[in-house]
Amino acid sequence: MNKKRWFAILAAAVLFFVSMGFQFMTSIASTNFEQLFAFPESKFQEEVIEEGTNGKIVVLHLDGVIQDTAPSTLLNTTSYNHRQFLEMLDEAGKDSSVDGIILRVNTPGGGVVESAEVHDKIVEIQAEYEKPVYVSMGNTAASGGYYISAPADKIVAHPATLTGSIGVIMQGYNLAGLTDKLGIDINTIKSGKHKDIMSTFREMTDEERALLQEMIDDMYGDFVNVIVDGREMTEEKVRELGDGRVYTGNQAKANGLVDEIGSLNDTIALMKEDNELGNAAVVKYNNPLGWEQFFGMSIQNFVGKDEELVSVLEIVRESNTPRAMYLYSN
Repeated sequence: MNKKRWFAILAAAVLFFVSMGFQFMTSIASTNFEQLFAFPESKFQEEVIEEGTNGKIVVLHLDGVIQDTAPSTLLNTTSYNHRQFLEMLDEAGKDSSVDGIILRVNTPGGGVVESAEVHDKIVEIQAEYEKPVYVSMGNTAASGGYYISAPADKIVAHPATLTGSIGVIMQGYNLAGLTDKLGIDINTIKSGKHKDIMSTFREMTDEERALLQEMIDDMYGDFVNVIVDGREMTEEKVRELGDGRVYTGNQAKANGLVDEIGSLNDTIALMKEDNELGNAAVVKYNNPLGWEQFFGMSIQNFVGKDEELVSVLEIVRESNTPRAMYLYSN
């Protein structure tokens, strides 16, 4: 390789690293370092949505699948963080300056346990702090999304919101036919006959199916009771509506699953009107901008906001173990 070609390669490499350095310095220049190193009294920073002089309403956004898998990569700084959302709820509940809480729910649901934890935290806040909790439904508030909404003092949905999907689902793959066709033998050593229940590599027995159906029915019964208590509906009515189907916001209103039709702004106005909070400020909680979030944003500046890449990373992290879910999927 001649000197001119080596020089061209070296020049290209220098330009590349200079470009990366410039983007990094631009990120640093645009960062609020006072915010980065601040130690606020509250665990979460408040972003003002509406100015006010008397009282405060907090809006908490629940976006994504409700599961206890906090972000673990620098690239992913936006997905649902279960522990953090519970902390936000707790903070809004115990903060004496907060007069009302609005949950902006946009989720197809998620894990049975995680949904129950959010539901129980809402009920705890209502009982211990006597604060109104309203729900504003976004594009989707189905299955676990409805489970956590049920105890709210009022539920507001958009006419086109997909909600309902009341029920429990557990799925797994059966590759027994494929492994037989390929001549693959699976060696399993187990302590009991049901230890490999829902195994990917063999047919499920009738006894195993009955055992799992009993589990699902028990979890479904809990879902029904949550709606009976939260919406003050009869069990018969809830079971009639709760056959797994989804409803639009308009259909949900007609069936008594939601109270009003409207947007987030309508929900805010409704809370103010119902609770004499006409001059209340409206805020939302944001995460303190720490080093992980800062470098995560910096990396995204380099690679671009590639949603497909982030989705692949999420899928790789997820376990394929079958589990019961309050989840709307197709």
